[in-house]
Amino acid sequence: MTATPRTYWLEHAWLGTHVEPGVAVDVTDGRVAAVRTDTPAPPPGAEILRGLTLPGLANAHSHAFHRALRSTVQVGSGTFWTWREIMYATAERLTPDRYHALARAVYAEMALAGITTVGEFHYVHHAPGGTPYADPNVMGEALLAAAAEAGIRITLLDAAYLSSGFGRPPTVHQLRFSDGDADAWAARSSLLKDRDHARIGAAVHSVRAVPAEQLATVARWAEERRAPLHVHLSEQTAENDACREAHGCTPAQLLALHGVLGPRTTGVHNTHLTAEDIALIGGSGTGTCMCPTTERDLADGIGPAVALQNEGSPLSLGSDSHAVVDLFEEARAMELNERLRTRTRGHWTAAALLRAATADGHAALGWDDTGTIEAGARADLTTVALDSVRTAGPLPRLGAETAVFAATAADVRHTVVAGRHVVRDGAHTLVLDVPGALAQAVQALRA
Repeated sequence: MTATPRTYWLEHAWLGTHVEPGVAVDVTDGRVAAVRTDTPAPPPGAEILRGLTLPGLANAHSHAFHRALRSTVQVGSGTFWTWREIMYATAERLTPDRYHALARAVYAEMALAGITTVGEFHYVHHAPGGTPYADPNVMGEALLAAAAEAGIRITLLDAAYLSSGFGRPPTVHQLRFSDGDADAWAARSSLLKDRDHARIGAAVHSVRAVPAEQLATVARWAEERRAPLHVHLSEQTAENDACREAHGCTPAQLLALHGVLGPRTTGVHNTHLTAEDIALIGGSGTGTCMCPTTERDLADGIGPAVALQNEGSPLSLGSDSHAVVDLFEEARAMELNERLRTRTRGHWTAAALLRAATADGHAALGWDDTGTIEAGARADLTTVALDSVRTAGPLPRLGAETAVFAATAADVRHTVVAGRHVVRDGAHTLVLDVPGALAQAVQALRA
């Protein structure tokens, strides 16, 4: 994103295992050229990042248009399934221009929260009624352009969404999600291309939305491209029950039978799993993306993240429906949810939770060289204030604990992506009025 050599001086830096004071980071061609510790004062010409600087955060699971549902879906009661009807109504009003405007604002909100890469689980492909646009990927291209204009990276996880349930055709709302079959999905998705700020991945929306005999087509598409593959997995007990009735096995077992699980695959939510499911996911190296703020907002339940990680499943984090956009809240919620479930404390260290929010999140999105502050890595940095009402007081060496257990997205002061200052002193440098852009884009969908 930038080729201009520069140096950033980090007042305090989290280097994966500890907080180091006084660190100079030299950046060339968007990558870290050198990390110099024992640098108590800023070198001449260096850009100063006061506070605690972390690697850029990775939001591994996003549905950008769900941001328009914030607060609206908090009125009254209901279930995941009643929430879904409101979501469908919002999706129906998306156009390429409206989607671009909303996503640009949402991705700018993410940059303000210290997120440098987003995994966009994209399934609104066609016009209402299912008619393809003249450019069959105009909706996906709108998302790619939105991320570029907001200054962050994106992995577009293009989703196959072909049915409304096991053996049932799409509903009227789902027609614009469907390509008809997995071969048609693959042909359309193949037209999307990687670029400097973007990777193209694949997604199985869920086992209820892709017929079992077509799962292998999606898995093969991702395998041939060495691309990430994501899937909503066991988010709801109703889906598990329907899968057992249709196939005599759980969703995780069905995915394993059809070659979907593996080290480049990430199961999103992984909430209602059996012991055998956990062993299958962990043993195959399949990742787990937890989205605690959405999972609690929708009353989905608390997934077995500890057991999954113990079996070998790397953990990442996502804001999903964007009830809030705050990876610090997602990280601490994973730990605090587990404390409530088990009535014991300390399932993950702050360092482990930050790894889920940084390096492992980026790896889940296909950016293996991102998420650390070390020579050769992409120069993505997120600086958290240590002098706000939430973060003031603790010793700087406890910065990781402060970030995870006290800070919020509002404490992010700087966001650097590939060496470019995208957020400076809490203000976005590319989208000058992010709240205004959000309000305008959401209002356009309600009009």
